[in-house]
Amino acid sequence: MTTHVRWLLSRLNANYWFYPALFSITGGALAFLLVWLDRNGFAEFLNSVEAIVPARPQSASNMLQVIAASTIAVASTVFSITIAAVAYASGTYGPRLLTNFMEDKGNQLSLATFIGTFVYSITVLRTVRAEDEVAANAANAADTALPGFVPQLSLLTAYLLMVISVAVLVYFLNHIPSSIRINTVLHGIGRRLLRGIEEVYPDEHTGEEPARGPDDGRAVPVAGTGYVQIIDFEGLCALARKHDCTLTLQVRTGDFLHPGMVFATIAEMTGALPDLSGCYTLGASRTPEQDPQFLIDELVEIGLRALSPGINDPFTAITALHWLGAATADLGRRDLLKMKAWGETKRGDPQRVVPLPDDFSHYVMRGFGAMRSAVATSHTAALVMFDTLRHAAEAVDDGARRKVLGQQGDLLIEQIRTKLEGPDLVELEARYVSFCQAMERPVRGQ
Repeated sequence: MTTHVRWLLSRLNANYWFYPALFSITGGALAFLLVWLDRNGFAEFLNSVEAIVPARPQSASNMLQVIAASTIAVASTVFSITIAAVAYASGTYGPRLLTNFMEDKGNQLSLATFIGTFVYSITVLRTVRAEDEVAANAANAADTALPGFVPQLSLLTAYLLMVISVAVLVYFLNHIPSSIRINTVLHGIGRRLLRGIEEVYPDEHTGEEPARGPDDGRAVPVAGTGYVQIIDFEGLCALARKHDCTLTLQVRTGDFLHPGMVFATIAEMTGALPDLSGCYTLGASRTPEQDPQFLIDELVEIGLRALSPGINDPFTAITALHWLGAATADLGRRDLLKMKAWGETKRGDPQRVVPLPDDFSHYVMRGFGAMRSAVATSHTAALVMFDTLRHAAEAVDDGARRKVLGQQGDLLIEQIRTKLEGPDLVELEARYVSFCQAMERPVRGQ
């Protein structure tokens, strides 16, 4: 799958028009099919079902009008509520969370169900003809045995779609307030972050830290301006094998690029430089695909907002710290060289694409380091951060990575000493001592 196809699929996933358009087309096609079945006698068996009372033209028309009018009205209300919820969430939790709510399948499918039902009902309604109505043309009059026409199968299907729409409405009314709860938001970000880490770094840590590839090759300039959203590593490997060269990337997913920057260097190659623009996409914003740092930044943003003086909600920050701890522990067990994540080269074939390496300390600083100054102002959040760092270290076997987590505890207590005083400081000093003992490290600053 090329990078442009993957980018298109990810964008469709984050747009509100795709599923409503798909359900509208499906609803119209279903209406034409069922009306054709009704006109050609395939629905005659319904007349023998005692539980189904055949509808008359007037009642059928009234029913379809009610279904169409109510579903389009509900669709408008659902859209308004969704936009209000999205605006509230982005304003309260951070504008970067807008994508998360736009990708919510519950909201997308709810809106699509009502619009699809509306299109179906309107399409069937135009075929209902009362007994005293004149046929549209002579051919239609000759083909119709009775002066009136009621598509019984289509009408029954419309009733079933109405029942489904009512059930979807009940689900939506419960889903919206649940989806904007802060714990639900953090849970969604955290679970997605853990899945992203597993996808990007599928291998266990072997003790080897990331290393750079050769940087002395020919520079391939950036084509365009924007954030790197997706990199097609398999396509880069194919190009490298084709030209018998080695590509060393100088950027990673989520970086902002502009002309004049270098996308990659190519070693061991003569002749014209290959065009790499088809192997990555640039956009106006960062996306979670291939970019765990984006989701870490979302957790950090929520935590920083919660600890701001205007909000002062340390318990939301604590939940964000817990998910950061889970992600950090998972990263501590992973091989961050990420070579195998993008498809191994054939046996005996040299490494063709060398990604820009990530190291454990970079991710720790991106998460705990970014929140540290705000956490230092909150006695409750600081206690939890010490515990979270300790729990994350317990899941990490590598001594160097455990040391990185211990250093975060040292930096945290240094900032706490400048922010807090009195009993709060005394308690946090004691917690720091127990933290160092659990990490089997000397206590600093005393």
